[in-house]
Amino acid sequence: SASADSPYALLFDCDGVIIETEELHRLAYNAAFKEFKLVIKDEPVEWSVAYYDVLQNTVGGGKNKMFFHFRNTTGTFPTSEDGTPAPVTPEDEQDLVDRLQARKTNLYKDLIAEKAKARPGVLELMDQALADDNIRVGVCSASTKEAVTKVLDVTLGEDRRKKLDVCILGDDVSKLKPDPLIYVTAAEKLGIDPSRCVVIEDSIVGLKAAKGAGMRCIITYTASTENEDFYALGCDAKVPELGSTGVSLDMIFGPMKADGVDAAILSDV
Repeated sequence: SASADSPYALLFDCDGVIIETEELHRLAYNAAFKEFKLVIKDEPVEWSVAYYDVLQNTVGGGKNKMFFHFRNTTGTFPTSEDGTPAPVTPEDEQDLVDRLQARKTNLYKDLIAEKAKARPGVLELMDQALADDNIRVGVCSASTKEAVTKVLDVTLGEDRRKKLDVCILGDDVSKLKPDPLIYVTAAEKLGIDPSRCVVIEDSIVGLKAAKGAGMRCIITYTASTENEDFYALGCDAKVPELGSTGVSLDMIFGPMKADGVDAAILSDV
């Protein structure tokens, strides 16, 4: 059985945790919809801030968000102002969503290069963990490899990114959050029991994935998620951001090393 000096893992979600990206994603989707001239009942396809909050707390992954929108919210796929009819077969629907996602990713990368910066306290905590021989560090994000690598290189820097022990992205797993597969896969790759892994997340979707994998989970909430009842779904601690509350590695793993993996964490915050 694992002892207190066996390794632990600190796993970061990317969007909303390492970087406040949700608004950049929304702008990139809307720009892609506009380029494709998409309309439903003569109204342009556009996601408002409030609606994107709902999507982000309901559905993991970009393509899944579009399918949810066209199948559940509007109940119909869009036509194009240039006369292109709405797709009718599942293959055509998939093709439209694939093309939209590819264009959105490129638009998003442009926005990232222009506007990206890490959320307060993230780099400090990550550096403490990277410097600790007993802590493995990883990023687990539902976004595509292309999008996340760009975000990480801009916000963490390439050197820090290359020091990560594991980086599991949406392309690497067959099921996206809230399914726990991404975190289960990370634990397997690291060879660390899930009970010794602590996840930093920002949404209900991510929290469900972390808890489903049997891990501890700290929520750094954002303006779009601050009113969610994270504790009801098993979150272990909740802070507005890591920087302003001075979260350190020892505040997370100190109690787990001293009192066991189920010990209360961040109880002083």
